Amino acid sequence: MSMPSAQEQIPELKRGTQEVLLEADLRAKLARGKPLHVKAGFDPTAPDLHLGHTVLINKMRQFQALGHDVTFLIGDFTGLIGDPTGKNATRPRLTREEIEANARTYEQQIYKILDPARTKIDFNSRWLIPLGSVGLVELASQYTVARMLERDDFAKRYKGGQPIAIHEFLYPLAQGYDSVAMKADVELGGTDQKFNLLVGRTLQEGYGQEPQVAITMPLLEGLDGVNKMSKSLGNYIAITEPANEMFGKLMSISDTLMWRYFELLSFRSLGEVEALKRGVAEGRNPRDVKFELGVEIVDRFHGAGAGGRARDEFIARFQQGARPTDIPKHTVAVPPEGERIGAVLRETQLAASISAANRLIEQGAVRVDDQKVADRELRLLPGRTVVLQAGKRGFAEVTLVEKP
Repeated sequence: MSMPSAQEQIPELKRGTQEVLLEADLRAKLARGKPLHVKAGFDPTAPDLHLGHTVLINKMRQFQALGHDVTFLIGDFTGLIGDPTGKNATRPRLTREEIEANARTYEQQIYKILDPARTKIDFNSRWLIPLGSVGLVELASQYTVARMLERDDFAKRYKGGQPIAIHEFLYPLAQGYDSVAMKADVELGGTDQKFNLLVGRTLQEGYGQEPQVAITMPLLEGLDGVNKMSKSLGNYIAITEPANEMFGKLMSISDTLMWRYFELLSFRSLGEVEALKRGVAEGRNPRDVKFELGVEIVDRFHGAGAGGRARDEFIARFQQGARPTDIPKHTVAVPPEGERIGAVLRETQLAASISAANRLIEQGAVRVDDQKVADRELRLLPGRTVVLQAGKRGFAEVTLVEKP
């Protein structure tokens, strides 16, 4: 099958992007009718990924589906430097062992999105280590300190009198040299990577190559719909989360944020998404459309059919009042006179603290064996097994035993 025309590809390739630098260059490259060499780099600084990380990988998949060559570049060398992007202090460097361990998990996770048979994985140590000291000096001569200090985070630190280590200047140069070594036509990155992507363009011109197109992708909002998805903010969905938990979190997003997730996370075509929007505008329940999003995402990370099962479980649990079938089991030792409900909720991790448990009780969100709890002084006695519920999704089967 022949590759679609540039005119046909542009709408899909621009879908969800923040900037395409430069779009005229992209059109010219596509007009040649040959597969483009597309790269996206990931420093293995953590062992797991959440849905926010997959926005970039989804864009790689779009290029791949249109017939282009995609390379998932693992920055095992640049990871040793530590990306200073967005940092107001020098970033601690990881050890070689930490980087290698994290890289192995990346290789396993990306194939839930990308086609294994058509995805190339590479490591930038392959060319950056042989570059050597002479090559590094030559690379450094291609860029000035003044231009480096145009970068927002460097500029703020310099003006604020905060230290900038010399090796941090090497990071954007090393990332840019990746594009030279790979002869990249297109590089993808988050909006916070714009400076580094443009360094790649500059270096390619300095080494006599046609400059790459830099495409930046927005940072996905988390479940709160305000802040970017982040583990530290607790508004994330990890791609390794259990299917039911992943589906439940997706159902918790607002109807407005749902469309943002369709744009950046769904593999449906633009035409299909527009049809869903028209359906909602004409009276279709947004919840049912959100179900379709949840099924698609859960299927992607847990296998075909998992999304449908999670949807049915969600409907049974929240619309029919049924309990989930996979309730975690706990054994809690309590004194002979019993333990207050708040302490047991904390012990089973259904509440972060006793005060948080008490707030749930005041909100009418706590049940013991389907009976609503109104008294925070309620004690659970040893010798019985109960099912606790906190909120809509928190369940635990608790066997209470007497403390020795």
